[in-house]
Amino acid sequence: MTVVLIDILKALVLGIIEGLTEWLPISSTGHMILADEFIRLNVSPAFKEMFLVVIQLGAIMAVVVLYFHKLNPFSPKKTAGQKRETVDLWLKVLAACIPAGIIGILFNDQIDKIFYNYQTVAVTLILYGVLFILIENRNRNKRPAVRNFSQLTYKTALFIGIFQVLALIPGTSRSGATIVGAMLIGTSRSIAAEFTFFLAIPVMFGASLIKMLKFGFAFTPAEGMILATGMITAFIVSVFAIKFLMGYIKKHDFKAFGYYRIVLGVVVVLYFLLAGK
Repeated sequence: MTVVLIDILKALVLGIIEGLTEWLPISSTGHMILADEFIRLNVSPAFKEMFLVVIQLGAIMAVVVLYFHKLNPFSPKKTAGQKRETVDLWLKVLAACIPAGIIGILFNDQIDKIFYNYQTVAVTLILYGVLFILIENRNRNKRPAVRNFSQLTYKTALFIGIFQVLALIPGTSRSGATIVGAMLIGTSRSIAAEFTFFLAIPVMFGASLIKMLKFGFAFTPAEGMILATGMITAFIVSVFAIKFLMGYIKKHDFKAFGYYRIVLGVVVVLYFLLAGK
C-alpha cells in the first residue's frame, strides 16, 4: 500500500509537469526526461510508456472545457453564420493535422529510436529558444496579418501543420513548433496560441487511443489510480496554465520562454554529462 501511495504522489507530480509544459512552449518531453531521472514510477515499462502519453488526455480536456462554446458548432447560442465559422475552423484544424498524422503514423518508431535522447532534446530546446527570440525581434512593431480565425486560410493552416511535424522530434515542443510557424507567417500571438490548443485535440486523442489500444484496458487497481491521478492533475493544472498563457501574451511576447528554453537546454546537457550518461 505504501508503494502504491508513493507512486500516486509521483503521478501527481508528473501530472503537474505535464499540465504546465504541454501548453507553455517549453517542451513537455524535455521536462519529462529530466523528471524521469528523479521520479521513477514502480510500474512496468509498457504501462509507463502508455501513462506518459495518456495523461495528456487530462490536459486536452482542459482545452475542451475552456473553449467548449467556441469549438461547438451545434451551440444554440450561435447564429447560423457563427456555426458555419466553427465548422470551418474545425476543417482548418483537421487540415493542419494531416502532415503530422501521416509522418507520425509512418515514421514514429524510427523517429523515437533516432532522436529520443538527451542530446537531441537539448539541441531542440536551445534552437527553438533562439528562434522565439529572433522571430519576436523581427516582428517587433509589426501589425500581424492574421488577427482572427476568419483571416486564417487553409493554406496558412496547412503551413502551421507542417511545422507541427517538427514537434515529432523530442524537445521541440508541439506548441512551440506550431507557434513559431504561425508567427513566421504573421499570425498574432493569441491566434497562434489558440490554434495550437485546438490542433492538440485530434492529435492527442489519436495518440492516446493508439497507446491505450496497444497496452489494452486491463489495468490493475493500482495502475488505474496512478493513471487517474496523473490525468486529473494534468487537467486541473492545464486550466490554469492555459489561462496564464493567454493572459501573459496580451501584454508580453514569447522571448521569456525562449530564454527559459535555452537555459533548460544547457541544464539538460550539463546534467547528463556530469552524470556520465
